[in-house]
Amino acid sequence: MAEMTSAVLLMAYGAPERLDQVEAYYTHIRRGTPPTPTLLAELLARYSAIGGGSPLSRIVERQRAALASELARRGRAAPVYGGMKHIEPFIGDVVRRIAAGGARRIVALALAPQHSSFNQQTYGTAVEDAAAALGDGALAVTVVGSWHDQPRLIEAMSAATAEALARCEAPSAAHVFFTAHSLPERIAGGTDPYAREVAATAALIAERLGIERCDVAFQSAGRTGERWIGPELRDEIRRVASAGVREVVVCPVGFVADHLEVLYDVDVEARAVAEGLGVRLERARSMNDDPTFVAALADVVEQRLPAAVAS
Repeated sequence: MAEMTSAVLLMAYGAPERLDQVEAYYTHIRRGTPPTPTLLAELLARYSAIGGGSPLSRIVERQRAALASELARRGRAAPVYGGMKHIEPFIGDVVRRIAAGGARRIVALALAPQHSSFNQQTYGTAVEDAAAALGDGALAVTVVGSWHDQPRLIEAMSAATAEALARCEAPSAAHVFFTAHSLPERIAGGTDPYAREVAATAALIAERLGIERCDVAFQSAGRTGERWIGPELRDEIRRVASAGVREVVVCPVGFVADHLEVLYDVDVEARAVAEGLGVRLERARSMNDDPTFVAALADVVEQRLPAAVAS
């Protein structure tokens, strides 16, 4: 029997590229409930501060194209698609397009290395539900779980962290914060692996670089009225500043592309806190389409592709 034709689907949260997309995007995140005028104005101000929109969709497209090229270079050519959770192209629509293109198997990878039932699991559900709607057997789905300790991911993030440390006046005295998106305590507590995997990613980078002055911190907590996991990055900057630290490096290990949580929450908000305390903040560059990072994606995907892939 001939091997089923395979395709790869990279999945991201999604973000508006223009200010006129922000309200619809925010409404989708809120499951159809429009934001209040105050909340909308706040989000519009944040996107305005980073240039009027997010580069995330463009970066995911670059990641998609780079991964397709890397797989082809390895002799494992397969079509690679990009789909978003909260903005077009939506994951379900892309799954239907993949099936219409003749693929019979999808390897789906969320562009978030650490697994959580709150986040990555919802990506898998979106793919599986769309595939199931096509009918039994029409499209087989392999959803990649955690890849927080993938060796080339650690290599790429370590290189970016080392570059940021090298920009410090006194690298050995700088304090490094490895950050990820906060999640509600009710979800991230207990058996959910997210916080442990964030800590594991951080520990692997710190070990590789020989970093001793470092901590894990969380950022970008939602405004839901419930408790979210910490410690919060800005509070941690205040803590080390009170102990005499004058340079900090932030490595957002939970993010693999430039978007609002990096460009605003770190580069604007956290930096303002640091500068107000007389602390210099250097941020490790995002992975985006870094070649070593793309090789990490290819390693993860290649393990799930069948022995023979029809292009």
